[in-house]
Amino acid sequence: MNSMVPLTHCSLEFVRDTLKLYKIHNADVLMREDSTQDEFIDVVEGNRVYLPCLYVCNKIDCISLDQVDRLAHKPHHVVVSVNEKWNLDYLIEKIWEYLAFIRIYTKPRGEKPELHEPLIMKSGSRIEQVCQSIHRDMVKNFKYALVWGTSAKHQPQRVGLIHEVADEDVVQIMIKGSKE
Repeated sequence: MNSMVPLTHCSLEFVRDTLKLYKIHNADVLMREDSTQDEFIDVVEGNRVYLPCLYVCNKIDCISLDQVDRLAHKPHHVVVSVNEKWNLDYLIEKIWEYLAFIRIYTKPRGEKPELHEPLIMKSGSRIEQVCQSIHRDMVKNFKYALVWGTSAKHQPQRVGLIHEVADEDVVQIMIKGSKE
């Protein structure tokens, strides 16, 4: 067992005993942070996913400017006033950032892109996931896709299923049997 930081919650004996309980008799353990015993067990079990947390502090219209400033500079904090509608756009922006969402617009052949209802995808999604979100059988009949946007090298770019899309890309999917 190696550690990159001083450990205050887990000892070598605890790690050894925990691994024995899970029938892991030979392992290299590298601790990169001062994890608690529960966090170590969660990693060994592999059944927990930790999501980033965003603290939203409401009613900033009721406190002093110094207190608002102190709260706003804390990591993972957003200050808002729902009553006065202060900072709500920034809150929405931060939620999208923390959840890693992107918007993908679709374009029917011969028409303008549908910019009013985007597909909401996770960052890092590929054309294959875009096809599956439209219809589960679309991947079977996929021929190629045309992409306009920041993920394309030129406008439009002809891509395959493994092309990674970016926020606000426009995608036109061509299926087998459709005329070019």
